[in-house]
Amino acid sequence: MISSITTTTVSTISSTEGLAASLAFIALLALTSVLVAKELSSATQAPRLQRLGRGLNVAIIPLLMVFTAIVAAKLVEIL
Repeated sequence: MISSITTTTVSTISSTEGLAASLAFIALLALTSVLVAKELSSATQAPRLQRLGRGLNVAIIPLLMVFTAIVAAKLVEIL
């Protein structure tokens, strides 16, 4: 009984690590995309695109917090 619980726990943790790595990669891609879009939109003279650039801060701030959490988790893992 205990060995089956241990095996189940190990397999669950292994699958969760793969999912977490995938979600971290998706979050980093989203952050990169939003930052590129902000830079491109703020570099133009069109007022609508400049407003879009300012509005993208709504997405950038939470994604930066996620990035910080990912980096902190990796540092804790290394140390």
